[in-house]
Amino acid sequence: MEKKILIITYYFPPSGGSGVQRWLKFVKYLPEFNVEPIVLTVDEHYASYPQYDDSLMVDVAKDLRVEKTKTREILSLYKKISPTKEVPYGGFSNEKKPNLFQKISRFVRGNFFLPDPRRGWNRYAYKKACEIIEQENIQTFITTSPPHSTQLIGLKLKKRFPAIKWIADLRDPWTEIYYNKDLYQTKLARYINKHYEIQVLKTADKIITVSESCKSMFEKKVDVKGKINVISNGYDEDDFSNVETNKDNSNFVISYIGVLSPQYEIDTFIAAVKQLSKTIKQKLLIRFVGQVYQGSKDKLDNLGLKIEYVDYVPHKTAVSYMLSSDILLLIIPNISDNKGILTGKLFEYIAAKQQIALVGPVNGDAANIINKCGMNGVFAYGDSLSLSNFIEKVYNNEICCLNYNSKYYSRKFLTEQLSEIIVD
Repeated sequence: MEKKILIITYYFPPSGGSGVQRWLKFVKYLPEFNVEPIVLTVDEHYASYPQYDDSLMVDVAKDLRVEKTKTREILSLYKKISPTKEVPYGGFSNEKKPNLFQKISRFVRGNFFLPDPRRGWNRYAYKKACEIIEQENIQTFITTSPPHSTQLIGLKLKKRFPAIKWIADLRDPWTEIYYNKDLYQTKLARYINKHYEIQVLKTADKIITVSESCKSMFEKKVDVKGKINVISNGYDEDDFSNVETNKDNSNFVISYIGVLSPQYEIDTFIAAVKQLSKTIKQKLLIRFVGQVYQGSKDKLDNLGLKIEYVDYVPHKTAVSYMLSSDILLLIIPNISDNKGILTGKLFEYIAAKQQIALVGPVNGDAANIINKCGMNGVFAYGDSLSLSNFIEKVYNNEICCLNYNSKYYSRKFLTEQLSEIIVD
């Protein structure tokens, strides 16, 4: 007999971006482990999504019950009055150096909309969640964040239904998330945000996070030992089948896939490229797929090399770009507490079986996974010489072909781990 669970997630197709992938794939594979998911999400006609990707709907089963509610959020107003006409995301990486209007907006967002502006969805989602729980006799519900305001729905539901099991999935740090420093938060705002985080950690029956470092970070806040589990992000084999590639042997391609915000330090990579031989520079094509901070663009354009900027593309197209590259560049934000940052694209980079060049903490979780897979493309901030030598070796075919077992990061394998937590 299948166990019914309720999954409360703000991001779900047709929303695009990396935040969608984790639970889209869990939901896809849970029925194979005798778990029937019901998804509660926001109506896309009211949502403040930074990105849309209709192609992801292919992974939403026709018989999956998806309940949607309206929402009322300040970000929708911001989009209308902002000069960019865009929803801010990724630490405001889709905005240039902030002007007075944007600084004021960030202050308002960081101090009056806690933990985040998407809290406007909570009252609608809470009401619908209560209906579903009572109608379907739900005994387990899951909240996933960011946006961390979704976890406050879990707090309220647990208070009303104390006997029901609550699993809180924290895909990113909360108070330590890298863009908080851009929000000009007062001491009071930081206190309130931390209070919310502590209450969630204390009250949830089970906690899931994406890396050992994040687990350690949460364990230091409150005693959550025994109820916190690590289930990393991963890749879906289906996403890499029947993908057309556009490999052009006339170019040696280094690609970065995803958002590149100001905290993603590009200087080490730029210094490494400058040290490359003239022969490689002539064939080199540097490609960025996704939003790139204007300050980083300015630095890159000064290289005088072939650089290609591609706006957000459907996920299948992003995979095609991965498979069409010689090196996949991965940069970890150069901020405090960054050892636990484990982006979803790392696992897709691994699945693409291309060489990976990581710039970040050499003893961080991402670096450990790359080393575990038998790759040697891990470089500390500032170590441009080693990175440059690595690029030269890949260009000259001096690094052997990749041959490793990555099944432990497959979405199906990870969903089996999740199912064990659900039925425990």
